[in-house]
Parts: sequence; C-alpha cells; structure tokens
Amino acid sequence: MIKKIITLTIILGISISVIGLFLFDYDSEEINSEETKTTVKEIIKADVIIPIKVSRPGCDIEDICYIPPNIVVEKGKSVTWLNEDSSFHSVTSGFYPEPSGLFDSGHLDPYQSYTLPFDEYGVYDYFCTLHPWMKAQVIVE
Repeated sequence: MIKKIITLTIILGISISVIGLFLFDYDSEEINSEETKTTVKEIIKADVIIPIKVSRPGCDIEDICYIPPNIVVEKGKSVTWLNEDSSFHSVTSGFYPEPSGLFDSGHLDPYQSYTLPFDEYGVYDYFCTLHPWMKAQVIVE
C-alpha cells in the first residue's frame, strides 16, 4: 500500500512538472531576454485627477470632472494631470468652444499624464475639448 502511495505521488509530481513546462514554456534564454522582462508601471504623482466616467454629462453638477476642480499653486510650480478614465480627455486653456491658446495637452490616453509649469500669476480656466461640460481652474499665487 505504501509503495502505491509513493508511486502515485511520484507520478503526480512528474505530471504537474510536465504540465507546468507546457503552460509556462520556460527557456533560460527567454527569461533573460529584453522582450520578456516584466515592466513595472510608472507611478505618477498627479495634482489633478481626471476620474472615471466623466466622459458622460453629470460630473459638472457635483464639480468632479477634474479633481480638484480648482487648484492653487505657487508661481513657478508645475501641475500634473492624470487621466484615470477609460476615455480620451484634454486639458485645454480657455472655455468651450473658444480655447485661449495658452496650453493644450492634446488628447490624453487613459492613464496618460500631462505636466505644465505655471510661471505667471493669474487664474487659468481650462476644459476638455471632447467633453465640454468638463471645466476647472488653476490659480497661480
């Protein structure tokens, strides 16, 4: 009886090893190649978040299209926006439908960021060209 248990255990162990080789297809040259190295997503520290589901009207009612909707920064500091939505968005100076031309991120892909330095005092209104209900401000003191 003990011989049968040992034999079954060995067969089971070999079977699992063989299945693992087929599933993972390990090759020491592949493991060390540049193509198969795991890349770690860069963690971006953002000052303003474009949250999920703001591509639908309604975020403007609670003023949560950009979080925070109004950010105060010191002159010379930069602001970083991060698009956490699954839709494209923009950070464009001015008001819809007339951008002021001071800055424009272009279309930000999901999880793409945009950083802009503010070297002049003032209030900078901005909006999303794709979703005109999305608007906010940068206040430079």
